[in-house]
Amino acid sequence: MIKTIFHQVFRGALIPVLLASHLVASPAMAQTAAQVGIRGSIVSVGKDQLVVKNNEGGQQNVVLDKDTRVAAISIADINDIKPGSYIGAAGITQPDGSQRALEVHVFPPAMAGTGEGHRPFDLAPNSTMTNGTVGDVVASHGRTLTLKYRNGEQKIVVPEGVPVVSIEPGDRSLLAAGVKVVVRARKNVDGSLTAISISAGKNGITPPM
Repeated sequence: MIKTIFHQVFRGALIPVLLASHLVASPAMAQTAAQVGIRGSIVSVGKDQLVVKNNEGGQQNVVLDKDTRVAAISIADINDIKPGSYIGAAGITQPDGSQRALEVHVFPPAMAGTGEGHRPFDLAPNSTMTNGTVGDVVASHGRTLTLKYRNGEQKIVVPEGVPVVSIEPGDRSLLAAGVKVVVRARKNVDGSLTAISISAGKNGITPPM
């Protein structure tokens, strides 16, 4: 990631990811195959395959199929988050039960409902991902948001300096050597990886998920 902008503790969202977060696989898919998160940069792009150098220095081949989703990641302004905005927040549970945000993903209106809910996440030990609609917004030393989703809500505390990015639908034209990506992949029975979703940074941005 661009360290002067994003000093990160997804991840590994969208996935999520989306994914994280991110874009999420269907429940049926989640039951039949393990998912793997890959954060790194693209080494090469083939017709239906990526080679990604992960943040640990290894290279991984990832197959692309007709169902692989691509999202574009760019910097967002937290001041644009208003009541009614649809966002995702990776966080850590605090003693009072609120979530201290590690990063925030802002979805366009057309993607409202993506990954709705509250669940464990792999950005950091014991981290969570909450996707929902913003209710109250309190501005004081950062932001405190009430994030509502079906059958629940979470209080999200967003400290100053937390990465805030926008997530928009993209396509494979975003995938090129050197582009920073977060890949959510399905691990097949033969050990190969098939991309479920790819979050690709625009203009040199490193997705913080």
